[in-house]
Amino acid sequence: MEPMRESKQVPLAALETVEFALLNDFQRDFPLVARPFAELAQRLGVDEDTVIATLQTLRQKGVVSRIGAVFRPNVVGVSALAALSVPAARLEEVAAYVSALPEVNHNYEREHRFNLWFVVTAASAAHLEKVFQQIGACCGCGPALVLPLLEQFHIDLGFGLAPTNSPYFQYESPNRHNVAAIEMTVAERSFMAALQAGLPLVSRPFAALGWAEEDAIALLTRWTALGVIRRFGVVVRHHELGFMANAMVVWDVPDDVVSAIGRGIADSNRVSLCYRRPRALPDWSYNLFCMIHGKDRQEVEQRIAALVQACGLQSYPHDILFSRRRFKQCGARYVTDGNHAALPELSSGTN
Repeated sequence: MEPMRESKQVPLAALETVEFALLNDFQRDFPLVARPFAELAQRLGVDEDTVIATLQTLRQKGVVSRIGAVFRPNVVGVSALAALSVPAARLEEVAAYVSALPEVNHNYEREHRFNLWFVVTAASAAHLEKVFQQIGACCGCGPALVLPLLEQFHIDLGFGLAPTNSPYFQYESPNRHNVAAIEMTVAERSFMAALQAGLPLVSRPFAALGWAEEDAIALLTRWTALGVIRRFGVVVRHHELGFMANAMVVWDVPDDVVSAIGRGIADSNRVSLCYRRPRALPDWSYNLFCMIHGKDRQEVEQRIAALVQACGLQSYPHDILFSRRRFKQCGARYVTDGNHAALPELSSGTN
């Protein structure tokens, strides 16, 4: 487990020019060419070895999670946000069990009766359901809230590190058009298994993914053009870069206006994520979600207040779920072997 309070920060002011440029400028539009780090080096006025060594250092410090693809939700595989209401005395034990599942890529404690929030990604709906059944049977906390994505307004466009009024990059929205789910071939699944951990930091990384180099580049280029890949680039870990506080803000918005409200929030450039999920009555009445990050709790609260004012959200019931601890944060695993033999033992609540 990885408590948020124990993470080491790397102050932005301490970053060298090349470090800052690699973190800020290449979170998307990474060059899909045979020697991408050489191309980055040319743009930055340094040599290829310097770029690779710098990225290795940033990864060792925990600032960089990986260099790779961020896929559009539910286009490759299926996923859902879920939450459990866990007694405080069992929270770390249950969180360890959930985090050990390879299908879980994010797992946070949040301030709410439903205090453990996690994302499950699987290759199929049947596999996803199996994981939730396993969690419910083994954790003894009652059934999880399972909240699949219904509509996306603003998802994973990266963090801008330059001093501006917003920590989020602003782009012409790439998520307003529908992208059809794809069925991967056996060979593409093997390629995905190699890709999902990120590119190896070597001179010709695409040649190290188990495919012919030109075929790997062509597939990634095609997936990017189709919108299957939302962005390809440096994936940073925001907490280590000083965004120490974050909150999931949820609203109960009438269904006939929720899409318009969600698009308005996305266009405000005040959130890092914004999406619609189903209610789960009687336990959960909220259907519009967004994430807001900041240097500290006060900054996040100020951003929420500004968002409410700017988007006219005053009349909608809402709740604010600040993160308390980060138990797991990694890229989604779309291909897993399904082997859960190493899962921790639970002392109570198991069958």
